[in-house]
Amino acid sequence: MSQKNITKHDLAYMKMAMEWRKLSYCKRKQVGALIVKNKRIISDGYNGTPSGFENVCEDENGLTKWHVLHAEANAITKVAASTQNSNGASLYVTLSPCKECSKLIYQSGIKKVFYTEAYSDKTGLEFLEKAGVEVIKIEI
Repeated sequence: MSQKNITKHDLAYMKMAMEWRKLSYCKRKQVGALIVKNKRIISDGYNGTPSGFENVCEDENGLTKWHVLHAEANAITKVAASTQNSNGASLYVTLSPCKECSKLIYQSGIKKVFYTEAYSDKTGLEFLEKAGVEVIKIEI
């Protein structure tokens, strides 16, 4: 999809995801995500540790701890714990999904993924495209 097909709502939701990422305590990379359905935000998330854990994402060597949740996973699990569902929804995420999150995105029924920055491993994007999820990069 070209930039001209991106709506003002798409840009606004992505800008909100970019603000949301600032809530992350992670030092290496801060990522924000919003799930939108019928022009309503139904969930949000940012990368960080599970509820109840110390808000420290990196170990003593500066590597991300294994139990840190990605922004997309946090947003999807919030939907699962609510009365909403993400069937047919769009995901706005500041970093393209990894392969693990891509499986969750597909399985949760999300149909469009918007992102601003590409993750180094493109496997997640390739999986989503193969699965029929529309993947759109937004230049901001």
